[in-house]
Amino acid sequence: MSNSGPSGILGMIAQLQDLERFREQNWEGSFEDYLEIVRQNPSVTRNAWQRLYDIVISFGTETYTEYRKPIIRYHFFDDPFENGKDAVFGIDVHLMKLVNVLKSAALGFGPEKRVLLLHGPVGSAKSTIVRLLKKAVEWYSRQPEGALYTFEWHQPDGTVVPSPMHEEPLRLVPPEMRTQVIEELNRQVAGNATYRIEIDGDLDPVSRFLFREGLKQVGGDWNQLIGRIRVKRLLLSERDRVGIGTFQPKDEKNQDSTELTGDINYRKIAELGSDSDPRAFNFDGEFCVANRGIIEFVEMLKLDVAFLYDLLGASQEHVIKPKKFAQTHIDEVIIGHTNEPEYRKLQSNEFMEALRDRTIKIDVPYITRWSQEARIYQRDFKRRVKKPIAPHTLEMAAMFAVLTRLEDPKKPNLTLLQKMKLYDGKTQPGFTEDNVKELRKTAIREGMEGISPRYVQDKISNALVRDADAPSLNAFMVLNELESGLKNHSLINDEERKKRYRELLGVVKKEYEDIVKNEVQKAIAADESAIQRLCGNYIDNVKAYTQKERVKNSFTGAYEEPDERLMRNVEEKIDIAAARKDDFRRELMNYIGALALDGKQFNYKMNDRLYRALELKLFEDQKDSIKLSSLVSQVIDPDTQAKIDIVKQRLIDNYGYDQHSATDVLNFVASIFARGDAKEPG
Repeated sequence: MSNSGPSGILGMIAQLQDLERFREQNWEGSFEDYLEIVRQNPSVTRNAWQRLYDIVISFGTETYTEYRKPIIRYHFFDDPFENGKDAVFGIDVHLMKLVNVLKSAALGFGPEKRVLLLHGPVGSAKSTIVRLLKKAVEWYSRQPEGALYTFEWHQPDGTVVPSPMHEEPLRLVPPEMRTQVIEELNRQVAGNATYRIEIDGDLDPVSRFLFREGLKQVGGDWNQLIGRIRVKRLLLSERDRVGIGTFQPKDEKNQDSTELTGDINYRKIAELGSDSDPRAFNFDGEFCVANRGIIEFVEMLKLDVAFLYDLLGASQEHVIKPKKFAQTHIDEVIIGHTNEPEYRKLQSNEFMEALRDRTIKIDVPYITRWSQEARIYQRDFKRRVKKPIAPHTLEMAAMFAVLTRLEDPKKPNLTLLQKMKLYDGKTQPGFTEDNVKELRKTAIREGMEGISPRYVQDKISNALVRDADAPSLNAFMVLNELESGLKNHSLINDEERKKRYRELLGVVKKEYEDIVKNEVQKAIAADESAIQRLCGNYIDNVKAYTQKERVKNSFTGAYEEPDERLMRNVEEKIDIAAARKDDFRRELMNYIGALALDGKQFNYKMNDRLYRALELKLFEDQKDSIKLSSLVSQVIDPDTQAKIDIVKQRLIDNYGYDQHSATDVLNFVASIFARGDAKEPG
C-alpha cells in the first residue's frame, strides 16, 4: 500500500509510536512497588535542585583555557532539546558560576535556601537561560534516568484524589518513623546512590487531611492505609502546569498573592460545608504548581512588595502559606531575572534587606567576544533566510554590537578595535595574555551596557524586508539599517551616546573595507605558480645579498648585483623598515638553513608574514593588468573580463561569496581604486 494516502500515513504513525515508552511513562504501582524502585534506583528521590544540576552535567563538558584560567563549557547550554534554538554563547564564565551554585545547592551547602536572581541588561539571555532550564526539567522527567513519582488516594467509595502538589511518595512515611526508615533505605542503597536519600517536609494539606482521616478509619494501621495509595510516574509539563510555574508582574489591581499560593474553591465549600477543609481549596498557585520542579519569576523586582515577602519563606524555609492553612512545604528551584535599574532599587530599599540576604545574584552580561556574538545572528538568520548572506555581513553587525559594550582602553597605544580583537583571542604586538586579563579586570562595567542583540536582530530583519528584491544581503545594507535605527532607538535618549555609536559604525565600515580589499587582493594574487616564482626570485636575491654574492639573470645569463628594489618592494608590504632589512633577511636565511639541516625544503606558506608580503607584491604587479578600476566603467574588454571572472570565481571558491555578492564586492573595491584609495591594509 502506498504511503501517499491516508491509510499509508496511519501506518506510518503506527510504526513511529513507542508503546513501550508510553507504558513506562504511565507506570502505576503500590507503595511497596515504589520502595523497590527506590532500592534499585535511589535517584528517583532527588530533590529539585539535585535533579536540575544532574540534568546540566549529564550533557557533558569541555574545558578550554582563557587568560591562563581553565573555563568549563557545559554542552547543556548549546540547547540539545531544540537543535540550538535557545543556545547561549559567549558567557561561559558566568554560566560556570550558575552551575557552581546549582552544584552547591544539590549538595545541600546552602544555596538551595536562596532565590537565584539572573541580573543583566535587556536582551542578555536571562530569559533564554531560564527557558532552557524549564525545557530541561520537562524533558528530563520523561527519560528513564530522570524518572520521578507521586501518588494518588483511592478512597473506599471509589473516588480518586491525586496529591494536588505532586508530593514525593516517601513523605507518606510518618515523621516519627522517618529516621529509622531513611537509615535503612540508605543502608540498602549504599554504593548505588549519588545523593543520600532524605525525606524533608510534610505532606500537602489535602494529603494530610486524607492521611489523618484514613488512619481513623483503619484504626491507626498505617500498613492498611497505605494500601489506598497508588504511586505513579510524574511527568512535568509547563503547558499542563505540572512541576513548572511562571509568574510575571501585572497591574496591581488585577493580581494578588493567591496567584502564588492558590485560592478557595467556593463551589466546593457548598459541598463540603467548610472553607477550612483543604479539599475546598485550589492548590493551583504558581508555587503549588511548580512543586518538584522549577518556578520562574519574570522581571522579579517589578513585583509588588507583598509578593516578594512570599519569597522569603519559600526560599529559606521551603514553605508557603496558603490562605487559611498552615505553612506548606515545597521542593522547587526558585529563579528570577531582572535588569539593572530594578536591581539598584532593591539595593537602595532598606526594607528589602531580608530578600537581598536570601538572593544569589548571577550576572548575565552582554557578550564581549565578537566571534561569539556573531554566532547568535548566524543561528537566527542563516538557516531561516532563503537569500544568500554575503560573507562578513553578520560578523560586522556583531562587531558593532560588541564595540558599543566595551570601555575605551586607557592605554594610549591601543584602539578600541584592537582591544575588541584582543578579547576575541587575536594577538597584538606588545600585548600578552596578562595584559588582556588586566584590561578585563579594570573594565568592570563592560558587558553591562551597550547595544542589545535584539536591536541588531531587528535591524537585520528590517534590512531583509526593506531590500527584499536584492539578490543577497550585504554588510552595508545592515550597517546602514543599524545607523538609521539609532534615531528612534527606544532605550537611547542621550545624543552623545548616539554620536558615539555612529562613530563606532564608521570604525566597523572601515574594518569591513579593509577585510574585503584584503580578500580581493588575495583573490587577484592567488596564482600559486606566480607566487612561487616571485618567492624563488626574492629568496635568490636575499641569499646573494646576505652572502655578498651576485645573482645570475635567468634571461641574459649575466651575473648582476642583488635586486634591492625587488627585495624592498616585498619587505615594505609588511612594514620592514630599511634599518631592519638586514636583520629580517638574515633571520629568513637562518630559518631556511635550519630547515635544510633537517632535510626539509622551505615553502613560502611556512612564513605568514612573507606569504602576505608576496601576495601584496603580486597584487600590485597584477592589478594594472586586470584593470580592476575599469569595473566602474561601462565597457570592459574581453581579456579583462576573463581575468575578472577568474578573480570572482576565486572569491566564490575561497571566501564563500555567491555570484551576486562577489560582483558587489568587486564593484565596491573597484570604486575604491577608481578614487585612488588603494592603500593596502596591514
